[in-house]
Amino acid sequence: MKIFKHLHHHSQLNASQFVTFRTQDSLDAYLNQLICSDLEISKKQWQIDQYLDKSPEGAYLNGDMISLLATYLKSLEADFYDLIAFSIMPNHVHILFTQKTELPCVMQKLKGESAILLNQALGKQGKFWQKDYYDKQIRDERHYCIAYDYIKNNALKAGLKDADKRFYGIHEEPRL
Repeated sequence: MKIFKHLHHHSQLNASQFVTFRTQDSLDAYLNQLICSDLEISKKQWQIDQYLDKSPEGAYLNGDMISLLATYLKSLEADFYDLIAFSIMPNHVHILFTQKTELPCVMQKLKGESAILLNQALGKQGKFWQKDYYDKQIRDERHYCIAYDYIKNNALKAGLKDADKRFYGIHEEPRL
């Protein structure tokens, strides 16, 4: 039985948001236990991220799926957000952006259409992303740097051989 405590989401136009969302199939008993725990939200999210970095569950975001999703994330920039950085991990995504519209609208568009694209490319059907997501509004420049560096280094720290393909950031030198 899955019991989820839904997270409170804070939406503010022109605010920068650090958002994490994961594949539906990445959920298992241990992850569900973490989600439902009474840990402080930042500690809970850190433990969830550490677990997901090593878990093979729901790890669909590999190979061509990385570039498919990266292209889609970039395509939303004109209308929904100013994209700052993202890291596409095998079973979850970290993204940093400045909102142009309400956060629930951004996430509905981002997760809804990307689920259709990814399911088609993978020959899958049904729910692709977990319903909820973790968001943290950026408070100041120090927090921005911490979030950006976390996203930049996530795939490297997880030891992924294709880490360079999984990260995009506006503060990096463009690749030729």
